[in-house]
Amino acid sequence: MRPQTVQEMASAAEVIRRNLDGHSNTVYVNTRRLTHINMTAFNCIAEILSSACKADRQRKIVIVTSSVIAWSAPLFKTLASDEPNLLVEIYDSAFYPGQTFVEDESFIPILRTQTKMTWRHEREILGRHGLRDGLAIADICCGIGDFATLIKRHFNPTRLLALDHSRKSLEYARRVAADFGLTSIEYTYGDASQMLLADNQFDFVTCRHSLQIFDRPDVLLRELYRICKPGGRVYITNEKNSHCLGEPHSESIRWTYDQVARLFSHFDMDVEMGPKSRRLLTDAGFDAIQVETFMVTNLDGDPRDFANMIEAWENVYAGQMAVRRGDPPDFIRRFRQGFKDHVLAALHPKGYAGWPIWAASGRKPY
Repeated sequence: MRPQTVQEMASAAEVIRRNLDGHSNTVYVNTRRLTHINMTAFNCIAEILSSACKADRQRKIVIVTSSVIAWSAPLFKTLASDEPNLLVEIYDSAFYPGQTFVEDESFIPILRTQTKMTWRHEREILGRHGLRDGLAIADICCGIGDFATLIKRHFNPTRLLALDHSRKSLEYARRVAADFGLTSIEYTYGDASQMLLADNQFDFVTCRHSLQIFDRPDVLLRELYRICKPGGRVYITNEKNSHCLGEPHSESIRWTYDQVARLFSHFDMDVEMGPKSRRLLTDAGFDAIQVETFMVTNLDGDPRDFANMIEAWENVYAGQMAVRRGDPPDFIRRFRQGFKDHVLAALHPKGYAGWPIWAASGRKPY
């Protein structure tokens, strides 16, 4: 909204007034996609909101904004400070249930080790799903950015955008890219469920291990579909944690990973999503869908890497999430034991430990 005069705001102002006048309880004003506004427009809206607040003190007006739009919350909060029945809601302060866990710095070791171990498989898989040199690529929910750096080094994209909602993760990602001398990755702070990106921009869009930690994966898939060019592909990876396995102590390991799935479900996350990938992509409108699975194991390089990953899982899942859920000490001790047995399986000279991943992609129809 950048009008030169208040008269240019007349139609928009009438829409706001009409909707405010038509409701007497709670009215939500959604400004999540209002990226730019000048003071002419803001003052016009402010006058309408203030008048509506004074006209009916029992009515509550809620301005819904996003942390991605830096100016929005401070400006509307200043306005709300003078009107007790005008509130500002930053909807993405914790816009998915597991955000506090995955944005914690203690999660970084998990992400680094996971990418290190999955890349041995994914480098070949990505080619089968249509990734090649010279494409415009977006890595959505990029986390600490290590996957984006690998894409940059091995696939030479013409453009590479990496988006995440964690400022800490993006700061870390920029440092990692700088260490490798990779200066052309566009690290972007944003909400994956409402990206401020134009339609049909990218040839190849990736979203790894992320749909499973959102309570509305269909919303994210619609956004991935929107920013992908017709004929381009969206590539996702997800897990089925209850199928993690190990030997020896297979029973203890199986019990713990069954509990991992239930624990994530408690926080409205689905780490059993892997086999659902085909249905999710189909429902989102993709065609030419490809699905394959691979097993990350302790035999993929140094077994210590696998053990480190499991130890990091234990720290977050048993040390934070189970505690947050309110699980009793006896449960947490048994829960931890399965992780310790999985580490033992990974490091045992005759042992085997596995973590299954589903890789899937779909084409946006022409």
